[in-house]
Amino acid sequence: MQRTATVLVYSDNVNTREEVRMSAGRRPASDVPPVEYVECATLPALLTLLEEGGIDACVLDGETAPAGGMGVCRQIKDEIFDCPPVLLLIGRPQDAWLATWSRAEAAVPHPLDPAEVAHGLAEVLRRRLPATV
Repeated sequence: MQRTATVLVYSDNVNTREEVRMSAGRRPASDVPPVEYVECATLPALLTLLEEGGIDACVLDGETAPAGGMGVCRQIKDEIFDCPPVLLLIGRPQDAWLATWSRAEAAVPHPLDPAEVAHGLAEVLRRRLPATV
């Protein structure tokens, strides 16, 4: 049986979480394992899930309130041992420097392009998991 990757999607907007799931799909690239999504809308829920372990990558929405994905990314990089790689959803392409500041491994701007989301998610999964071709 092939291993699956667990991806945590953090956004206070249920439509954004759904858009991430639909854009990246069940398998964002042929060389990464199938994906199972875990969703959360609050910082306490996100921290609990990360502390429990088993998360292979995170997709964080930079537009989430009150705890935006950029600040959350920087926080988890400091506080979570062996923090999973992060794909950050940014408000606009000009915010890429903020994604770098937050220490995210990849970023895609709103509005979300399905090809960019799938590519970005596959990129961060490759950092964490062995190839499964």
